[in-house]
Amino acid sequence: MIRRISAPWLVLDIVGAIVGLLITVPLSLTFSGGQLSFWLPDPPSAVMLVAVSMLLWGAAAISRLSPPIALVVAWTGALLQMAAGLPPLPLDLAIFVVLFAAAAWGTKRMMWIGGASAVGGGLIAGVYIGVLQYDFTAAVTAPSPIEMRLVLLSITMGLTIVLSLAMAWGAGLLWRLVRQSRANREAQLRAETAAAEEQERVRIARDMHDIVAHSLAVVIAQSDGARYAAAARPELAQEALTTIAQTARSALSDVRMLLTQLRHRQGDGPQPTLADLETLFAQVRQARVEPRVSVDPMPQAEPPGAVQLAVYRILQEALTNAIRHGEGDVDVRLSWWTDRVDLLVHNRIPAASTAADASTSAHGGHGLIGMRERAQLMGGTLTVQHDPSRFTVRATLPIGPSAN
Repeated sequence: MIRRISAPWLVLDIVGAIVGLLITVPLSLTFSGGQLSFWLPDPPSAVMLVAVSMLLWGAAAISRLSPPIALVVAWTGALLQMAAGLPPLPLDLAIFVVLFAAAAWGTKRMMWIGGASAVGGGLIAGVYIGVLQYDFTAAVTAPSPIEMRLVLLSITMGLTIVLSLAMAWGAGLLWRLVRQSRANREAQLRAETAAAEEQERVRIARDMHDIVAHSLAVVIAQSDGARYAAAARPELAQEALTTIAQTARSALSDVRMLLTQLRHRQGDGPQPTLADLETLFAQVRQARVEPRVSVDPMPQAEPPGAVQLAVYRILQEALTNAIRHGEGDVDVRLSWWTDRVDLLVHNRIPAASTAADASTSAHGGHGLIGMRERAQLMGGTLTVQHDPSRFTVRATLPIGPSAN
């Protein structure tokens, strides 16, 4: 019944209604030609004219605030106008405002009630005008009991008034559609923004997992080596501790960069490229795992940045799995074709962990899920295969406009 509107709009509606009242009342007195009502004397008819004007323009003043109440008040004023015998006057312009508001700001039911009011009110007004113009004295002596002039006049005036009121209601309906279109567009933009933010959070979470998992795998491997070498060869323990410190500092720097991206959405830091693969392989070697890398064929041109990042992250996660669950060295092969890059990583699996660690890693680990997501986002594919003694990761990423 009551809508929430801002105070400036409410003040504007009230001031506009007061201005309309002050303008249309003198005009109505002027257009009446000295006779206000068809069956009331002048003093009471003038009072009725002012009362009808206040009702109609009062309804216009609250039409945006409460379209249902405004429509009821407008119908009350119109019926009172017909009961007083007042002809159509300029003060009836307020009815157009009420019908516009019913279609523009009312509920869906209220919108259709306003449309029915436009049609029904126009037909009733047409019959009313026909009755006012009908000469009952002449009708008594007329040869025909029904005078066609009354019917034709009522139909003509009724259709004219219905068309006029329907135009006001239709204008409100058009404005309603404009408002709904704006609201839908804003909702779409909010949904797109939320989806983009969710994708960014997923990307950052994926990067965080890759960085932390890889760094901790290197740290754990170095810590185990340092513990065994501390007594026999202290220099190796010192070297392992240095590697642990360097790996931790690098991971801390990457984590800080990701946290910066979380705080500042547009603050994207530098991302790993193919030039950083050698550093990645060096970290793997420090964990006592030798990556045997082969690149055939070599890239003919600089690959897109997104492809380089995907290759780096997939290799990082695959090598991390090799450090954590593998045994011995790991084979890495990159094949840079004109339209795609093929990536192959495979390593041996200890027999004791084949049924447990390898199977869990292949099916339930977040790292492999992240690798598949990276490949799918690039329009490529990634498959994982674990044999009784070997774990293999294969990925194919397209190189082209879809990868940028």
